[in-house]
Amino acid sequence: MVPSLAGDEDARKVPPRKSAKKIPAAVTFGSRVRELRHGRKWTQERLAEEADINVVQLSHIENGLNEPKLTTILRLARALGVRTGELMDGIRTR
Repeated sequence: MVPSLAGDEDARKVPPRKSAKKIPAAVTFGSRVRELRHGRKWTQERLAEEADINVVQLSHIENGLNEPKLTTILRLARALGVRTGELMDGIRTR
């Protein structure tokens, strides 16, 4: 289990913040998370458990339908054993 982040809500109870449409940066981020998860041969359920987030939220992130909070990005990076910057590789902003 990932150590608690100070001031962070219980991530398993927080519903995903779904965007109305896919945002290119969110799609790129989600693809990177999926790529790293597949590289470890993990299911979405396993990564969600390791990152202490809701599996539906993870699904929305991987599909570019969710712009994750910083605490969620930190949880994912820790669970995947990578630097947060590695999750951001390839993301371009306008």
